[in-house]
Amino acid sequence: MSLSVRVIPCLDVDQGRVVKGVNFVDLRDAGDPVEMARVYDAEGADELTFLDISASSGNRETTYDVVRRTAESVFIPLTVGGGVRTVTDVDRLLRAGADKVGVNTAAVARPELIAEIAHRFGSQVLVLSVDARRVRDGAATDSGFEITTHGGRRGTGRDAVEWVVQAAALGVGEVLLNSMDADGTQAGFDTELIRAVRREVTVPVIASGGAGRVEDFPPAVESGADAVLAASVFHFGKLRVGDVKGELSRAGLPVRRASDTPLRDV
Repeated sequence: MSLSVRVIPCLDVDQGRVVKGVNFVDLRDAGDPVEMARVYDAEGADELTFLDISASSGNRETTYDVVRRTAESVFIPLTVGGGVRTVTDVDRLLRAGADKVGVNTAAVARPELIAEIAHRFGSQVLVLSVDARRVRDGAATDSGFEITTHGGRRGTGRDAVEWVVQAAALGVGEVLLNSMDADGTQAGFDTELIRAVRREVTVPVIASGGAGRVEDFPPAVESGADAVLAASVFHFGKLRVGDVKGELSRAGLPVRRASDTPLRDV
């Protein structure tokens, strides 16, 4: 591996506040997103991911306001997702200060949305957010994983790995691969899921879901992840960005020092 492994804190935002739970339920308040973004920027995070988990039913203007304030406060790349349904949504988020935009449920419902966004803005701004889990309730897929929608609450019976392959062909520039089985458990990343996706696509993969100890991060990268993402372990002070980078470095994996992290365009 020649490129540096990115370490990315994720801000799950509900009504303008960062929250975290287990498998997207039993949410508890973790703080103000703008203040937390500043801390992570100072700690040497390579990027930030901002997911509005209530965007489908909530007030989108809250999201735009928080994105604007966050973008004005940090100098590292900012990815924003949640409730993105149209090219216009992407345009507004980019204008609010996002560097990349994530799509999930709307793209599952209408895959053509991926091609439309990539054609308008370029693949480099488009991240496919995938909430994947092992099949259940009698469903069956070739990979053993299915995609879920609506914040991981609805199973689809559609093969998660096949979906990533299709989305890559349509123009996504990156995949945020979240294991719903591991999300919030702090029991380690789902390396089987990461390997299954890595075998089939060449676009960068961000591993998400399950981080609990610094020792959990190198196996995710060794399984094929180009970046590692975590939320609650950072938000509640169990781990710091520097702890994770130190462990990755000790495992022989390349990481950026805080002084090496490229600044975003402002």
